Amino acid sequence: MVSFLSATDAGVQILKTVLLWVAVIFAAICALDWAVRTRKISPFNAVARFCRSTVDPLIAPIERKVVRAGGTPAAAPLWALAVVVVGGILLLSFLDMIRLELVRSMMAAQDGSAGIFHLLVSWTFSILKIALIVRVISSWLPISPYSGWVRWSYALSEPILAPLRRVVPNLGGLDITPILAYFLLNIIESVLFRLM
Repeated sequence: MVSFLSATDAGVQILKTVLLWVAVIFAAICALDWAVRTRKISPFNAVARFCRSTVDPLIAPIERKVVRAGGTPAAAPLWALAVVVVGGILLLSFLDMIRLELVRSMMAAQDGSAGIFHLLVSWTFSILKIALIVRVISSWLPISPYSGWVRWSYALSEPILAPLRRVVPNLGGLDITPILAYFLLNIIESVLFRLM
């Protein structure tokens, strides 16, 4: 298990370094493209032609979304950079979570069936908490609850939230039941683990 941990740590460290350099290079390219789009660099020199022929096709999908949302095309490189940085952070967080769950799985397997049961209960509560968080964040964004990206979170969290909504009143249009459900899940999980 120690060799597995050291190997995954080394792999994650290499990935962090690679992602950092990708972000730095992409930041330089985006800054250059932004300078061309805002006419800080002459649109007729070789750098501008390179940006229009090579960089602009890569940024075009993000530019379309920015323009549809009411932004300016000149802001597209900055949004592209934000997407790369946030995507890298999410990727590293996801890999760290997977590594942690693999370690927990190995430790649970060493504890036998009680450890595996403990792990499955923990995973169940974690999935329910993630569903609540995804549901809350998606309610802030213009995403349909029937979208394939968030439908699962509504399906998992509605059986928890519906009984709470009958008991807890809305506070001036603010629904606090997801917050209460999150805290209740934490309390129930800790009580179950103390009983096991």
